[in-house]
Amino acid sequence: MTSLADQGLAQLGGRSSVLSRQKRDHVRLDELLEQLSRAPAADQKRVLLRIYRLVFPHAFAEESVLWPTIRRVLPDGEPLTLQVEREHQEINELVMRLESLAPGSTDWDVALTQVVALLRQDVRDEEDVLLPRLQRKLTPGQLRRLGFTWEAVRRVAPTRAHPFVARRPPGNVLSALPLSIIDRVRDVLDALAYRGGRADVGALSTLSDALGRAAHVLERTPGLGAGEHPSTRRRSGTRWLGVAMIALVAGSAAMVAVRRRRLAAEAATAAGR
Repeated sequence: MTSLADQGLAQLGGRSSVLSRQKRDHVRLDELLEQLSRAPAADQKRVLLRIYRLVFPHAFAEESVLWPTIRRVLPDGEPLTLQVEREHQEINELVMRLESLAPGSTDWDVALTQVVALLRQDVRDEEDVLLPRLQRKLTPGQLRRLGFTWEAVRRVAPTRAHPFVARRPPGNVLSALPLSIIDRVRDVLDALAYRGGRADVGALSTLSDALGRAAHVLERTPGLGAGEHPSTRRRSGTRWLGVAMIALVAGSAAMVAVRRRRLAAEAATAAGR
């Protein structure tokens, strides 16, 4: 088998082939990892956000479109894809840990080194093993059609780490819409917060962090782990934690709304006297 890294565009099936699309993302990832290696601690998070917007939709499209295809057409597709799913899960968990660490700290540096190493290993596993095996089973036309489906999913996929969501359908598909909306709102807020070259510690960053916490609560909702292999499952506390937390947040919001209406009514009554 010839690695995708050693194949030209024509060999990969043309620009619209899923293999070409995968390889372009991998080349872009390598460029961003080089930027990250040169960035001072104060700028590392800004580069990481660009990496997240690339790798998490990419991985989601793989898990939703590519890996099910590989499991269908290769007799050993199950163990092959499971290895990469485990890598994806570990990356999600490490990135979630990074969210709680201070850039430049010892713990941050250790976790970041692990993330970078796993990302590079993931690329090699895909380009050297999984995708060449898939290439041998599908025609160029099939690879192009798969590429269009992969791209359509990638464009609407979540852009942040979600370690509690299944790495397989149907759980990951069920989670896509709500988590993607939250993630892409966060992307806009973070882009505004980093405008001018430094993070704004004000309302934009605070709101983005709050949305991130809400997303991690949402992804614990029962059903979003459906289809997952036990070895990539991460659960925290009771199965119903997500539902309970969402109910708590919703209840708190309702109480605030009622309180505001009551205060407004009292003010209107006082003004009419």
